[in-house]
Amino acid sequence: MAETNVKIRSFKLFLLKGALLFSDQTPMKFFNLVKRSLLLQVVIAIVLGSLLGNHLPKEISRIFATFNGIFGNFLEFIIPLIILGLIVPAIGNIGKEAGKLLLITTLIAYGSTLFSGLLSYGISVSTFPHLLAGERLTELSDASKNLQPYFEIEMPPLFDVMSGLILAFLLGIALSKFDFNALKNVFDEFQKIIMWIIEKLIVPFLPLFIFGIFLNMTYNGQVFLVLKTFVTIIGVIFAMHIGLLIIQYSIAGGIAKRNPFSMLKTMLPAYFTALGTQSSAATIPVTLEQAIKNKVDPKIAGFTIPLCATIHLAGSTLKIVACAVALMLLEGHQIQFLQFFGFICMLGIAMVAAPGVPGGAIMAALAVLSSALGFTTEEQSLMIALYIAMDSFGTACNVMGDGAIAVVIDKINTRQERKKALAKAAA
Repeated sequence: MAETNVKIRSFKLFLLKGALLFSDQTPMKFFNLVKRSLLLQVVIAIVLGSLLGNHLPKEISRIFATFNGIFGNFLEFIIPLIILGLIVPAIGNIGKEAGKLLLITTLIAYGSTLFSGLLSYGISVSTFPHLLAGERLTELSDASKNLQPYFEIEMPPLFDVMSGLILAFLLGIALSKFDFNALKNVFDEFQKIIMWIIEKLIVPFLPLFIFGIFLNMTYNGQVFLVLKTFVTIIGVIFAMHIGLLIIQYSIAGGIAKRNPFSMLKTMLPAYFTALGTQSSAATIPVTLEQAIKNKVDPKIAGFTIPLCATIHLAGSTLKIVACAVALMLLEGHQIQFLQFFGFICMLGIAMVAAPGVPGGAIMAALAVLSSALGFTTEEQSLMIALYIAMDSFGTACNVMGDGAIAVVIDKINTRQERKKALAKAAA
C-alpha cells in the first residue's frame, strides 16, 4: 500500500512538471499538430510509455494491459479479413486492366520490391549481428514478467492467416481471368469496409496500443534495449535507402543512357514532398511533374506514376525486412534464408494491397509477418512502432523509385513505338 502511495505521488509530480513545462506554450496548436500526425502520436506514445512505466501505479498500468489484450485479440481476428479485403481486389483489378505495358510495369515494380527486400536481408544479416552483439530481448509474451490484464475477451479469427492468403490469391486470380462482375463488386465494397475499419478502428488506436507495449516493457525492464535498437536500426535503414536509390537510378540511367545523379536531382522535390505527406498517393502530382521534367513522355508518366504509387513499395519492403531481422536477432531466433526469401516474395504481393493511409503498408504486412515468420501480436506491435517511426523516409524512397521506373518504361515504350514504325514502313 505504501509503495502504491509513493507511486501515485510520483505520478502526480510528473504530471505537474509536464504542466509547468507547457504552461507558456499554445496547447491548442500543439494538440492540433499531434492530432494530424500519426508519427508524432507514436513518438509521444513511446516516450510516455518509457517514462511512466516506473511511475504509474500497477493498478492503473493494468488498465492499459487490459486494453492491449483486447486490441491485440481484435488484430488477430481482423488480419485474415484484411487479407481478403485488400489482396483480392488488388490482384483482380490489375489483371482486369492488363495490357502489355501494364504487365511490364507490374513485373518491374514487383522485381524492384523483391530486390530491395533481398538487399535489405543481405545487409541486415551482415551488419546487425555485430551492431546488436550481446543484446538479447526476453520473450515479449512471457506472462510471468508482464503486466496482467484485469480480463480478456477472446476473438478467434474466422480462418487462419495462411488460409486467408491462399484464398485471396485464388479469388484474385479468378477475378482477373473471368467476368465475375457481381463478385468483383462484392469485393470492391468489402474493400471499402476494410479500409474504414483500418482508418477508423485500427490506426487511431495504434498509439495507445504502442503506449501499452512500451509501458509493459518499462515495467519488465526491456525498454532501454528496445529504444537503443530503434536508433541503431533507423540509422542503418536510412543508409540502405540512399544506396537503393543510387542503384535504381543507375539501372534506369544505364537503360536510358542518361546521368543517374542528374535524374535523382530532378526528382528531389518529390522526395521532400513525400517526407511531409507520408503518402505516395498524395505526392503523385509532384512526382508526375518531376518525372516529366526527367524527359518522360507525359502519357507514360501519367500511366506509370499513379500505378507505381499503388504497387511499388520498395522502400517500405526494405524497412520491414530489416526490422524483422533485427527483432528476430534480439529474441535469439534462427534466421534462415529460405524462410526469409518466401517472406519477401509474399511481402511483395502484400505491398500491392497496402492501403493509402499512414502506416498502411505495415498493416498489410502483418499477415505475412505472422504466417511466414511466426511473429506474435507483441512482436507485430514493435514492428508497427519501428515502421511508423521511419514512415516518411520509406514513403520518400518509394516515390523516388517510381520516378526511376517511369524512365525505364518510357524507354521501353519508345523502342516499341520505333519497332512499330519500322514494321509499318516496311509494309
